[in-house]
Amino acid sequence: MEAKREELTQLQESLQKLFEETRTNLTSDMEAKREELIQLQGKLERPPIAFHTHHVANLSPSTNEIIIFTKSVINEGKGYDTSTGIFSAPVGGLYQFSVHICLQVGNYAFIGLLLDGKVIAADSNYDGDFYTCSTFGAIVRVKSGEKVWVKPTTSDTSRSLRQDYYRMNTFSGVLVNY
Repeated sequence: MEAKREELTQLQESLQKLFEETRTNLTSDMEAKREELIQLQGKLERPPIAFHTHHVANLSPSTNEIIIFTKSVINEGKGYDTSTGIFSAPVGGLYQFSVHICLQVGNYAFIGLLLDGKVIAADSNYDGDFYTCSTFGAIVRVKSGEKVWVKPTTSDTSRSLRQDYYRMNTFSGVLVNY
């Protein structure tokens, strides 16, 4: 009888140990899944980041002068500053930017899209007989706080921009993915 009692006690201890190990593993797994859900919820709660601007303040920008687009059509996330012409990324991620520039007849321009001072996309534009417009852009990974702007990239430019009812100079960007 004593041997059976000892055997039952050992069995009970083994079962108790197995139960505790299972409970610990399940608790750990549940905590990991809870953390994953919190991270996913955070991603879903992030607001969209997008801007679209037009109307250039200075139609004859000099080299190294940021082209300032003063009218915002949309500025979700408040990243674009209409007083400086600079987009500051509110969050890091993969962004798509687009620039559309129009010129007066007989003018030419070399315009760049810059990320923290480095040209990430550029365009040249010229037509001797007609007003001309061109569009260029880039998809680029931007860190939170980094800045993006548009400016002439060379002094070898007779850049008189054109904007009227039929032509708009624009600068836009959208966060594609976090």
